[in-house]
Amino acid sequence: MSQERTQAYAKAMSGGAECAPLELESRPALGGKVFSAEKLLLVRMMESLGNPPLDLVLWDGQEIESRRKSAAARVLIRDRGALLNLIANPELGFGEMYTAERIEVQGNLVDCIEAIYRALPRSDRGQIGKKLLAPFNGPLRNTQPRARRNSHHHYDIGNDFYKLWLDRDMVYTSAYFSNPTMGLEEAQAAKLDYVCRKLRLAPGETVLETGCGWGALALHMAKHYGVTVKAYNISKEQIAYARERARAEGLEGRVQFIEDDYRNVGGVFDAFVAVGMLEHVGADQYQALGVVIDRSLSSAGRGLIHSIGRDRPGPTTPWIERNIFPGGCPPSLSQMMQIFEPFGFSVLDVENLRLHYAKTLEHWSQRYEANVGRVAQMFDPAFVRTWRLYLAGSLAAFRSGDMQLFQVSFARTGHNRIPWTRQYLYSP
Repeated sequence: MSQERTQAYAKAMSGGAECAPLELESRPALGGKVFSAEKLLLVRMMESLGNPPLDLVLWDGQEIESRRKSAAARVLIRDRGALLNLIANPELGFGEMYTAERIEVQGNLVDCIEAIYRALPRSDRGQIGKKLLAPFNGPLRNTQPRARRNSHHHYDIGNDFYKLWLDRDMVYTSAYFSNPTMGLEEAQAAKLDYVCRKLRLAPGETVLETGCGWGALALHMAKHYGVTVKAYNISKEQIAYARERARAEGLEGRVQFIEDDYRNVGGVFDAFVAVGMLEHVGADQYQALGVVIDRSLSSAGRGLIHSIGRDRPGPTTPWIERNIFPGGCPPSLSQMMQIFEPFGFSVLDVENLRLHYAKTLEHWSQRYEANVGRVAQMFDPAFVRTWRLYLAGSLAAFRSGDMQLFQVSFARTGHNRIPWTRQYLYSP
């Protein structure tokens, strides 16, 4: 990895000036005495997590066995500082200590995290500490300058990195597996077409896409459905890649990739689409997005939003907020309605494709692990472990139901040119 990229990544991982890094003790030698109070705190922490089926092994060899008959994995805590960080803030401490190699998981990492998610209490009972920390762990308001910094943190770390484990079209959102045995390339192409069918695109129409990634959907819409697309994104590397693809495929006249914030959109369109973008908007900006959609759609306009979500509102996991997606917040359906209700939009269809995202992450994780040597050459061991944990944790979250994947179709209120049944979705 170049010195500039190393420095940029180190700054991003520390949260820059707005997010101070977690304070860590210097790593002591293994074998220090474990006090009974520390073991008691660890037991209490496990109780607060619902006693997930995990065995904990301390640095002196002491073991706290799972209360369940069989453990999903063994978690080795290598030093007292790691233990104290874990107890103080499990959601942040586990990830930070795992990345620093001060916590090890002996067994399948996905199974370990899924066991924790499935054991967690579903009510707010016993979450006082979490509520107290929420103002400090939650994302900051996504102003336009901050949104650019957040995008740069995640998407501008290098196209070559993402090429190692995404499909050939660089689609960084859930695929659609009409058959679970489909390969990733086939399933991502199926997702692009599924979105187009839901939008009921017709030749000659105009489409506004916000958050277009590396351009795969915009190019697919233009090439296969005969529409003209304006696609907005604030990632320099993604926009450059998308423009090059448009030139190579002879679609420059049909697709315009614009490096700008969605709040600066201009023009009137027949359809609106955002796939994998809402997670970065921030709940405080949903009505602003609604304003953009309202002023951009024609009187007969319709749209689709595809977004990671959750069953009820809640803050982003602090480790994800700090290390992976600063400013990110997967919404609940009630939060998403803030986009539609004030502006006279009717929700036509809501589909949850949670297990499709789990299957997508299985493919991504396998490809990532097959290329960890190259990832380590591009970055460093801490980066390798950070992204391994991110992919594993995401897979566990979709398997356990802690995360959802919503596709919401909508149209102007009272517009009657809508399908009579859902048959159009399954007969391309």
